[in-house]
Parts: sequence; structure tokens; C-alpha cells
Amino acid sequence: MDFKDQIKLLGDRFSKLKDQVNTEEATKNAFIMPFIRELGYDVFNPMEVTPELVADIGTKQGEKIDYAIMKNGDPVILIECKHHAAPLNVNNASQLFRYFHTTKAKFSILTNGLEYRFYTDLVEPNKMDEKPFFAFNITDIRDNQIEELKKFHKAYYDFDNIVNTASELKYTYELKKVIDKEFNEPGADFVKHFTRQAYPGVITAKVLEQFTNLVKKSLQQYISDMITDRLNAALTKETKKQEEVNTTTDSSAEDTRIHTSEEEMDAYRIVVAILRRKLPTNRIVHRDTQSYFGILLDDNNRKPLCRLHLNGGKKYISLFNENKAEVRKPINSIDDIYLFEEALLETLGLYEGESKTTT
Repeated sequence: MDFKDQIKLLGDRFSKLKDQVNTEEATKNAFIMPFIRELGYDVFNPMEVTPELVADIGTKQGEKIDYAIMKNGDPVILIECKHHAAPLNVNNASQLFRYFHTTKAKFSILTNGLEYRFYTDLVEPNKMDEKPFFAFNITDIRDNQIEELKKFHKAYYDFDNIVNTASELKYTYELKKVIDKEFNEPGADFVKHFTRQAYPGVITAKVLEQFTNLVKKSLQQYISDMITDRLNAALTKETKKQEEVNTTTDSSAEDTRIHTSEEEMDAYRIVVAILRRKLPTNRIVHRDTQSYFGILLDDNNRKPLCRLHLNGGKKYISLFNENKAEVRKPINSIDDIYLFEEALLETLGLYEGESKTTT
């Protein structure tokens, strides 16, 4: 099982267990320790994961951080834990802020076991940012978030690689929150931006109020239409793919049911004998189907010379007149094909005349 599957499985498990986890300590044992373990660290090895790391800070002596992920004897990631029902914000991350600048750790995580917020020092060196650069809810984690989380796995951990993308992640995260807020409750400046481009008059308070609802409605419809278009495109692509599979399957199945008889091949040789004085034999091609045995000019479906129905109780030859309409004639045996020599030559002349005209 790969990392993505393991994390999603963990999220599903947490969703089912959360109603049974009633304390902060239980949250650590049921949610946070398994999460750290999935990042590749041995939670029972203090050389890799140190619980209740102590660091004296000024007058505050003996304060402890819940977990520290260690490397070469130094903490690299600090983890502060809360009960899974507790909200996460900077007000309950005070220990992380204090510990961050007194240790060598460059990353910290504030978590309640379900939501995880990752911090670093993008704004001011050695001072933990007030806003996370990466955040997710493990019960509803996206594939792209799993790829970012994977960078913190013991096997892939690379400080420089994480830092290089941290800034982009942080501002993408913040922008998504802004967009979400504006889409649900458009602010005045946001509404004016669109109103100026759609409304020719003066934007009064009444107009702004009217367009606030219009902008919100338009955004929702636009997103809905965009999703519908993508779904339709995906469905169309899938339908075409399935049709191709079905066509291939049907053709393969049909091929296994077709058996060209010796009588049909003898009939083909009679038609070749009639027409070979007018054209090379390699231009006269037979193609067998479940319904009939066809003989074509130049292996072209649009140029049938005749069709033979020899496998039923009664035998027929289908000829084609000047309008290319099929005319079925009964025959007693394939020898009767000679009776239609003139019709076959006329059909050939029709196709050859078309070729000359085209040329």
C-alpha cells in the first residue's frame, strides 16, 4: 500500500473513531501517534520522536512540547496537540511560538488530530509565522495535499525542498480562503470590480446591493456550469472509449462466428472469371460477414459488385443498379451467377466511370 492509500485509510479510520475519543490524551494515542508513524517515524524511539520535549525559556522553566521529531539529536519538527474537538488558532499555539525560536526546529505543527497546520518562519527568521503555510483535514484530504505532506515523510524529508515551496503554499492557502469567503459573501470592493464592467451607470448603494446578489448568483452558476462542462466532457470521452471497446469486442466476436465456406469461395472465383477481362484480379476483393458474402471493387465498401447469400435455405445474389440500389435475385446454385454477367459488368462500368470523372 502506498503513502496516499495509507493516509486516506488513516483519515477514514479517524472519522469512525472520533466520537469515541474524549480527551486530549486519547487524541494523541488514537490520532496523532498513528499519523506520525505514517510519516515513517518510530514513535517509540526517543531518538526519532521525543514526547514532552522540555526546553527552558527565560522565566518559564520545565515547559513541554507534546512531540518533537528528531534528527541527529536535534528537533526538526515540533508538534503541539489539542483535543480533536478543539478549534485551532494562534491563541492556542503559544508554546509553539515560544519553542520555535529556542530550538533548531524549522517547522512546527499545530493539530487536533484531524486538522493539521504547518508553520515555519517565512515572515521573520527564527520567529514562527502567525499563519500556516500548509493545512489540511485528514478526513477530507486531497491528493495534491498528500503529495505535499509526503515531503515530511522520513524517507523524503528535505528541508530545502520544503522551504522552496512553503511560500507558494502559504499564499495559495490564504488566497483560497479569500476566494471562498468572497464567493460565499462577496465584499463591496469585490462586487464593484465586476459591476463596473457590466453596469454603465453610477454605482449607488442600491445598485451595489442589487449587484451583490447578482455577483454571488453569477459566480455560483459559473462554477456549476464549469463543473457540468467538465463532467460532460469526461462522460463523452468515456462513452467514446466504451464505444471503441464495444466495437472492437463486437468485431472480434463477429469474426469468431464467421466461417467462409468453400461454396462461397467458388462463387468468388466465378465473379473473378467474369470480371477479370476488364480489370486485374487483385482489384476484386471478397469480404465475409454474418449476413452475406460480399465482393467489392478495390476493397471499398462504397463499391460493392455483388453480395451472395448462400448459407440459408434459399440462395440469392444481390446486384446493384445505376442508382446503387440493391436488387436481390434468387439463384439455384452458384453456377447461376454466370446469368448475371451483364449486370456485373454494368456495375463495374459504373464505378470505373466515376473514377475517370473524378480523375
